[in-house]
Amino acid sequence: METESEPYVRLASLRQLHQAMADMNTARSLADTLQTVADGVVEALGYELAAVNLVRPDGDLVVAALAGNTAAEALITGRAGSRESWDRRLAMGERWGDLVFIPHTEGWVLDDDDVPQWYTDGPAPRFDDEWHPSDRLFAPMYAPGPQGGGTSGELVGVLSVDRPRNGRRPGAWGREALQMYAFQAAIAISNARLRANMQRALVRLERDQQALRASEESFRQAFEYAPSGMAIAEMGGDQHGRILRTNDALCRLLGRPASAMRRYSFSDLVHPEDIGTLLRTSAEGGRAELRLGRRDGTFVWVSLRNSVVADAADGPRFLLTHVEDIEERKRRELQLAHRASHDSLTGLPNSAELRARLSSRLCRQPPQGGLPSDVDSMEPFESFDSHDAAHGPPVFDRGHDFDFPPGAEGYDNFDRHVHMIAPAAEFDDGTKGLAVLFCDLDGFKSINDRFGHNAGDAVLIEVARRLGNGVRDGDTVARLGGDEFVILADGLGRADAQDLAVRLRNEIIQPIRAEGRAVRVGASFGIGWAHCGMTADEVLKSADERMYIEKRSRPKQHRRAG
Repeated sequence: METESEPYVRLASLRQLHQAMADMNTARSLADTLQTVADGVVEALGYELAAVNLVRPDGDLVVAALAGNTAAEALITGRAGSRESWDRRLAMGERWGDLVFIPHTEGWVLDDDDVPQWYTDGPAPRFDDEWHPSDRLFAPMYAPGPQGGGTSGELVGVLSVDRPRNGRRPGAWGREALQMYAFQAAIAISNARLRANMQRALVRLERDQQALRASEESFRQAFEYAPSGMAIAEMGGDQHGRILRTNDALCRLLGRPASAMRRYSFSDLVHPEDIGTLLRTSAEGGRAELRLGRRDGTFVWVSLRNSVVADAADGPRFLLTHVEDIEERKRRELQLAHRASHDSLTGLPNSAELRARLSSRLCRQPPQGGLPSDVDSMEPFESFDSHDAAHGPPVFDRGHDFDFPPGAEGYDNFDRHVHMIAPAAEFDDGTKGLAVLFCDLDGFKSINDRFGHNAGDAVLIEVARRLGNGVRDGDTVARLGGDEFVILADGLGRADAQDLAVRLRNEIIQPIRAEGRAVRVGASFGIGWAHCGMTADEVLKSADERMYIEKRSRPKQHRRAG
């Protein structure tokens, strides 16, 4: 082409330049784009050597591609120069539009900086536009500005070119072509970077989706095949708490199919006495032990633990509930608690449980306005005598039916507490109280001595059964120890308490089968009245004393024994 006219040469160069631009815009990766940019400088613009210095995220520039010299490519590709050194180079020399030309007469000051470079020395130019081996020509590549058009954005990289094949510094057309090429290269590199970022994002997204699918499958299997019950419920909205999904273990535990479970929430299934426990259980990490209803109407004890499954963007999505069957453990705990609070022979509440129940109704502070006269004189108790006339009903107010813990007598005041008041002995004012009946068996020792302890145990068991059958639901029959029993009967007047003692004594004196023979025991009752200002032990002691008064008041021959 050197023998052809200049217009033809320019036309051929434009065709080559067009092809180079097309190639670098159709490269498949960022690395291919960078190499295509370097190759295009050599093939289309007529330079023997070209390097693409790409700006890294840290601001320094790395030699990302090189064309025209395999030795130089092996030596400097991948090496980096500091941004400070590059800024110094781009501020020196001559400005050819956007290009920077540093002649050999000035470039010697750059020989010792940290920018990777490839050059050779040679003789001084023989004429003004002759290219010297130490001349340097740089074409900065700027991304298009935010306004588009010809405005420049951030620096993408720098094209370094060396040794034009015609041996001369580029003229106006050559400079314009290199500047235009650098502009298009910046666009191609920016687009390639964008495509690379999108591809990496797509790869990450696909990887995340695969991990999510694997995680969902793992969760599904863990949920479905968990040995204990699992449920997913809605959070928020009108359907808050509604069960969306249950596993097979929970369906088997409650005897309900999965389709039926979706019609309920846990508040629909919980035992009425445990609804407060459920409502107090927090959603985040909440845990409770309560009873859930089975399809057959029975209830099973479970440990219920909640976890919130949340979405990073949308917040809580649903509630995951783990339900563990603790029926066997709860049964053992209840058995242990029952053994600790009940007599092993008769099954009645023992002395400790009796005192706890009595103490829960009492406080240390007497009622305002004083006590009835028989209470002030420490005579608030009535011994049983079947021939006594009925006295006026005692005073008792159930109030708010507020339960107090054992040992409540140690407190001075309770909110909503209504004082226990013993009934008056002199007149019947219609009030009722908490009667404490102290029962001691007559003639029991002789049964043990004559027939043995097995017979005595049989008598105690039967007496306990008769006492339990003779009182109302809600009354307490306890074994204090030995052959002594105590009955707590709420809401009775004096006549009511005396009638109760008569009925119970008549039941006890009936013949009892023990060790193949019929035996009889008698019973002495002392009736006391619980009131605030006294301890449980004081109440029991006073009732005990009244029982002994009653026992001594009856002739010995009237005491029924075996």
